[in-house]
Amino acid sequence: MTMNRASVDAAAVQLFHSLADPARLEIVRLLGHGERRVVDLTAELGLAQSTVSGHLSSLRNAGLVEPHPHGRSTFYALVRPELWAMLAAAEDVLAAAGSPARLRPDGVSTGHAPHADAAGAHPDAAGPHADAAGPHTDGHRARPDAAAPATRPGRVH
Repeated sequence: MTMNRASVDAAAVQLFHSLADPARLEIVRLLGHGERRVVDLTAELGLAQSTVSGHLSSLRNAGLVEPHPHGRSTFYALVRPELWAMLAAAEDVLAAAGSPARLRPDGVSTGHAPHADAAGAHPDAAGPHADAAGPHTDGHRARPDAAAPATRPGRVH
């Protein structure tokens, strides 16, 4: 079964549109360090809750993030590790065009995730988001593999 050209183009347009806003790129960078709640993102970005929710909706429609409820909170996480290679390629294109830019989170190279903050365990380290990877260091879900991008591979809690 093959997809017709219009649906392929529409998917590509939706993907690139989702990354065509500075706030959405910053959300991707923040989620590269671990999952976040809307309230976390509003505080980190200084944007209204409705604005952040709209940006997350765009990223979700492009298949880049997924929400997962935990109690009364909903956490958002990146789900496409291929995004890092695409952003690295975009950085190369921009640099070749004379407009170098850093699109990936600090510490992320192609296929690698940013390093977790080593400031110490979060008070809720044994809380609902503690996992086999160890305690939280920044109040967000720890990545299961520090060498892999911070994404959720579709697991259900």
